[in-house]
Amino acid sequence: MLSGVNFFGEVLILTDEIYMKLALEYAQKGCGWVNPNPMVGAVIVKDDRIIGAGYHHRYGGTHAERNALSSCTESPQGATLYVTLEPCCHMGKTPPCTGAIIESGIRRVVIGSFDENPLVKGKGVQILQKHKIEVTVGILQQECDKLNEVFFHFIRNKTPYVVLKYAMTMDRKIAARTGKSKWITGEAARERVQWDRHRYSGLMVGVDTILTDNPLLTCRLPDCKSPIRIICDTQLRTPLQAKVVQTAKQYGTILATCCTDDKKVRVYTEAGCEVLIVPQQDTHIDLRKLMNILGEKNMDSILVEGGGTLHWSAIKSGIVNKVQAYIAPKLFGGADAKTPIGGMGIEDPGEAFRLSPPSITMLGEDILLESQVV
Repeated sequence: MLSGVNFFGEVLILTDEIYMKLALEYAQKGCGWVNPNPMVGAVIVKDDRIIGAGYHHRYGGTHAERNALSSCTESPQGATLYVTLEPCCHMGKTPPCTGAIIESGIRRVVIGSFDENPLVKGKGVQILQKHKIEVTVGILQQECDKLNEVFFHFIRNKTPYVVLKYAMTMDRKIAARTGKSKWITGEAARERVQWDRHRYSGLMVGVDTILTDNPLLTCRLPDCKSPIRIICDTQLRTPLQAKVVQTAKQYGTILATCCTDDKKVRVYTEAGCEVLIVPQQDTHIDLRKLMNILGEKNMDSILVEGGGTLHWSAIKSGIVNKVQAYIAPKLFGGADAKTPIGGMGIEDPGEAFRLSPPSITMLGEDILLESQVV
């Protein structure tokens, strides 16, 4: 436990948790930019004063610990380093952070999460302890683990973390009986979706979404990146005039298909699309095989924004890790109006796909429910 003095001269008790919360705030600044690396933040405290702070800005860039050390306003000799993830101890795109910490004279290191990377897990802590640095692990571990749920899944499984997202009315409709769906939710919810497009590496839809809506599938927020667009198109029916094809040289675009017609494929590749030939399962592409291919391409996460057909295929194939359901206080009605999950569905309630108890977020008048697939 540490103490400090505020503007009014009052003594404050500053705990490890408070400094780790600050490190978490720094880590989140790298959201969307560091994939497939983890988000990491670091804060350096000496004599009850913050003398340095930093975070991992971009994939391939300097890590949080080194950024924090380089920002120090005085020598970090004898200071405490708070870092959300175990410092790396191997040579990657940058030198190991454990070396920089040891050389700096840091006395104590407080860590939120162990790094799940087999090259690091536990080894970073051991190296620091071997050099007589006091190490505390597990401060705000739940928050630190949640911050990097994508990274932990990807490093363990080598496949993308998949989020299935849909917006629906309170009577479970994702479109009116005419097929029109703009807009079900309000501005706050739609902005959150745009942020997730920045956050995750890929955005996946089915070809029916392209044929029906002709969407651009980019992130419309300023100073954010757009995801790689992935269109599941078994028979390669995406129109050459579609926005995703016309802008393929500007935004990464993948067509996942079972079509092996070289002449047909060449037209799309010449337009700037990457075409992935994926084995067929039943009447559509094998989504599990597609996830393996995308994982090999270092794609750590995918936001699925398709229709009921793709959603059912994704759930049935077992690739979905999280479900996001945006619920608007509206009623569309219509026995034939589309619902979020199509397909055959289950035969018995006992066969239901189970989800964790949802977290609940209010976004204007809309509600966001988020659950893990269990």
